[in-house]
This record gives sequence, C-alpha cells and structure tokens, in this order.
Amino acid sequence: MDQVKIGRFIAECRKNQNLTQMQLAEKLNITDRAVSKWENGRTMPDSSIMLALCDILCINVNELLSGERISMENDNRKNEQLLLDMAKEVERKNKTIWTSMWLIMIVSISALFAGVLISAFLIPEGVWQVVAILGICVLFLIPCFYALKLEVSVGAYKCKNCGHEIVPTYSEALWAMHMGTTRYLKCPECNKRTWCKKVLTKK
Repeated sequence: MDQVKIGRFIAECRKNQNLTQMQLAEKLNITDRAVSKWENGRTMPDSSIMLALCDILCINVNELLSGERISMENDNRKNEQLLLDMAKEVERKNKTIWTSMWLIMIVSISALFAGVLISAFLIPEGVWQVVAILGICVLFLIPCFYALKLEVSVGAYKCKNCGHEIVPTYSEALWAMHMGTTRYLKCPECNKRTWCKKVLTKK
C-alpha cells in the first residue's frame, strides 16, 4: 500500500466534502494532527475508524486503501490486489517480529554467559558471588519472557498429528515443554498432545 498516495486521496476527498482537517478530526473524535499525518503519508488511519472515515468521505474501504476511485469493473481486481498486499504486509511484520525475537534471545544468552563468567572470575568466592550469579540469571529471564510473547504473537503451532494450526495463550506456551520454538501442546482439533512446530503463516 502506498501511504503517500492514500494520504493525498484522503486530503482530496476531505476537500471535496468541504471539510477542514479539524472538522474531519472532530467527526472521528481524534486530533487534527492525526489527520495531518494521514494526509502527509506518515501514518495510516486506524482500522477501528476506517469505516466511519469512508462514510464521511463518501468512499469505500477499497478506494481508501487503493488511494483512488475504483470503477465497478476494476473492483474485483482491486480486491484481490489489496488482499495480496495486506497478506504481504502481515508476512513482512511477522518476519520482523520473528527476527527481533531471535535477536533478543541471542543477546540475552550472550549477556548471561558473559555475566556468569565475569562473576565467577572477578568476584571472590562466597555469598556475593552467588548473589551476583543469581541476579544475572533473573535479569536474563526478563527478556526471555518478552521474546516468548513475540513468538506467540506471530503465526501458529502446527499439530504433528492432524495438521491443525494452534494459537495458544501466552500462559499455555509458557508452561508447555519446548525445544527451541517447537512446543508440546494439546490440539483442540484432535484432542491429543503432540510436539507442535512453529509456522509463521497461518491459514
């Protein structure tokens, strides 16, 4: 999706309705700064107000996301293209989140080993050394919990038994046995517990 093109289209439609940015913002219960950001192509309207925005501007969602008026004969083609674009955008965001999760884990594990080694060699044996090592381990767990949250937020886990794609809650994933990103989960489809592999693209 071309945000700049969409922004220009929003501005054009707003002017066609004889509305200022402030008036449009008031109708949507948002700030005129948000409208300005849309029209400058810096941000997109939130999905929760897209329908209301389209009603005010007398356009449909397809036209909004295309950034242009669409004739009836081109509507189906535009629908397919928009769905493809949205799927690609979701896939791109999922990959970004997935990469972030692995970076957090790699940095955390590296910091854990470095911290334990420093504590073992630089702090004299005794209570303070044990406290330092335990403190480092606790600090290591914080980014791990966040990394798990990122892992659960994208894709799904594929049941090895029936192929059903499972989207567990955070607590279900947290307490499930795991090897890397493969987790031992109960499938709601076949009602069996299996080792479910993480897949980024849900059906």
